[in-house]
Amino acid sequence: MQLPQIKGGLIVSCQAPENTPLGKPVVLAALAEAAVRGGAAGIRANLPQNIRAIRELVQVPIIGIYKHTLPNYPVYITPTLEHARAVVEAGADIVAIDATDRDRPEPLHELIRRIHEELGVLVMADISTLEEGIAAEEMGADLVATTMSGYTPYTQHRRTMGADIALVAQLAQKVTVPVICEGRISSPEEARLALEAGAWAVVVGTAITAIDQVTARFVERMRQRTAGNGNEDGT
Repeated sequence: MQLPQIKGGLIVSCQAPENTPLGKPVVLAALAEAAVRGGAAGIRANLPQNIRAIRELVQVPIIGIYKHTLPNYPVYITPTLEHARAVVEAGADIVAIDATDRDRPEPLHELIRRIHEELGVLVMADISTLEEGIAAEEMGADLVATTMSGYTPYTQHRRTMGADIALVAQLAQKVTVPVICEGRISSPEEARLALEAGAWAVVVGTAITAIDQVTARFVERMRQRTAGNGNEDGT
């Protein structure tokens, strides 16, 4: 369906907290349009209002998510069918869901089945381990993504390692559905490495769209340089 359009391509994640300057539908839509003009093959976006605004400006596939924390459940990326329905009605072509092996409000296999049958769209499983990726494929997921590597209690040690290229390579050897590399990709070189490891496509967010965070890194590094050189007057 939408998969040939994104093969070998860059998917730009246009997300930001609602209480920040970037976290407005009109701003996120502008970022998405700019990304597509730059060659992005797809967009990943959070919340119906943002997806709807982005859909008005771009024609590329949109991977929609709905981040929502429910009491007593650790999964928060599109945790229920109703969350999935909301993003599809807003214009998403693919729904990404948390497919980690943690407590959830609806059984994972049932959620995948109902998204297919009732909403008629593809499902991307956001996983954190090889075993979760294999299980997600067996339950009917159309794509598996490394999104949650480093963000589950049992994979936190990977968070400081950069993009999980090793997991991409493992998944590419063990599953038949497309593997999407997502999470902590900070450079074009890393994105290329992900493709070479077997990724079908690559998702990049912070390194491209998080202007505040990118600026902060520049400022911090410049301050370190200044401190290392000392003051110009020698004091």
